[in-house]
Amino acid sequence: MSETSAEDVMATAAVAAAGWRRAGIAGAAIGVIAAGAAAGVAVERLTVGRGMRKKARLALDASGPYGSLRGQPGRAVADDGTELYYEVDEIEPDGGTSRAATRAQASSGPRRRRLFGSKDPAPLTVVFSHGYCLGQDSWHFQRAALRGLVRTVHWDQRSHGRSERGRAQAEGVPVGIDQLGRDLKAVIDAAAPEGPLVLVGHSMGGMTMMALADRYPELIRDRVAAVAFVGTSSGKLGEVNFGLPVAGVNAVRRVLPGVLKALGSQAELVERGRRATADLFAGLIKRYSFGSRDVDPAVARFAERLIESTPIDVVAEFYPAFTEHDKSGALPAFRDLPVLILAGDKDLVTPSSHSEAIADELPDAELVIVPDAGHLVMLEHPETVTDRLADLLVRIGAVPAQGR
Repeated sequence: MSETSAEDVMATAAVAAAGWRRAGIAGAAIGVIAAGAAAGVAVERLTVGRGMRKKARLALDASGPYGSLRGQPGRAVADDGTELYYEVDEIEPDGGTSRAATRAQASSGPRRRRLFGSKDPAPLTVVFSHGYCLGQDSWHFQRAALRGLVRTVHWDQRSHGRSERGRAQAEGVPVGIDQLGRDLKAVIDAAAPEGPLVLVGHSMGGMTMMALADRYPELIRDRVAAVAFVGTSSGKLGEVNFGLPVAGVNAVRRVLPGVLKALGSQAELVERGRRATADLFAGLIKRYSFGSRDVDPAVARFAERLIESTPIDVVAEFYPAFTEHDKSGALPAFRDLPVLILAGDKDLVTPSSHSEAIADELPDAELVIVPDAGHLVMLEHPETVTDRLADLLVRIGAVPAQGR
């Protein structure tokens, strides 16, 4: 088995950067990012050869069960004609709440009576929205735990997963968080047109929920029973330092938008480069996805696959939306609802301080900061996230306590 030294990793970074320069792209910024990745992964590369790592990835891809859950497929149509893919997991006949229990919950208070009147109510639906460069399968553990107990909807944001590439973006229209909020409304109209809702969003998915509230406050008021924000932000993402020193982060901020735009224009070349430098990108993904060192290798590889599946032009297309994102003004729409705010204490992408800022606007919310957790907290510490979501659903009567 060949060994890979820190110098080898740095050499790989240099080769990658040279490739970007030959493509006429700002190699300096790529060099900064690549060097940071190399420094972060050099130790684990010292004793594991490249060929062995490739075999390990293939083995994990073949044996890993993550992302294998499927539901009843459907498609919603966004306001620009983009088809948005979603799946529904229905309540099993012998699992979760019975129809009679649901009726009892529906008539337990003034809010429920206003929602349902005297008719047999539609079931509550939990709608999961995923983050940037991910897909609906990023909720694998929570989906598995809730399956059959409560009706759930999992959808792929535009240009992600099985959803269509944004038609407006194909015509040069920049994507924004407001568009994602309208997309979520289209999915709700198609997959859960009636009945109460629980909205759950991770990172960009949480921002999508805020955009929904900003545009459709009456939907939040009349139909939403509870919300959960996981590793997300209401604004000021342009101030995040990604764990880099001040000089490094300032350099990245100056050049990254232009670099990503250039990369997006050379998508085919860049995708070849990503495959050629898979080890480097794996280290980068691990650093910015997880906070603990002992992450299950199969889970880490699953996260890699999710992120790798997002085309570079989509990565470039969405990035500017985050620096422009500011939905703190939409948060009051959630004040009268049970709210869970959860984040990892080592999240370098949306630091836990952003969750604390949301909690400042929603003082009655439950704030949970998970120790030793990074941005993909729902994959890294699935039991913690699932338990807190289950508590939220029990609190509003969506599932019985014994059904957890």
